[in-house]
Amino acid sequence: YEQGTAAERRAVLLTLHRLDLGPTALPLVEDALRTNDTRLITAAVGPYAATHLDPHHWRHAVLKCLFTEVPVAAVDGLARRARGDAELARMLGDFAAERIAAGRSVPADLTRVLALTTPGAAPTEES
Repeated sequence: YEQGTAAERRAVLLTLHRLDLGPTALPLVEDALRTNDTRLITAAVGPYAATHLDPHHWRHAVLKCLFTEVPVAAVDGLARRARGDAELARMLGDFAAERIAAGRSVPADLTRVLALTTPGAAPTEES
């Protein structure tokens, strides 16, 4: 991963959930989420992240997707993990307020994720 091209890094990220690594590969996911390469971000929020990212880092991964315009449909387990998450709802509200104050548009996916944070929100096919 470290010496790989973006395509090779993406391939590694896409296969992490198939390997028996436990949380040991989290630094790779975190590295990908620090980039602005939407291909790596999309790969980083797959099944491995859904299982191993702690709530704090997972919330920031969702915000990173919104910020970089990666469709939130790429976030594996989104409905399950977002359901009833008041902190994620607060963060989404803050993000939207910052965008509006800066005269920028609010990503359409933000409303979808915000609706999922409602306690008891119905899961979708993507959950």
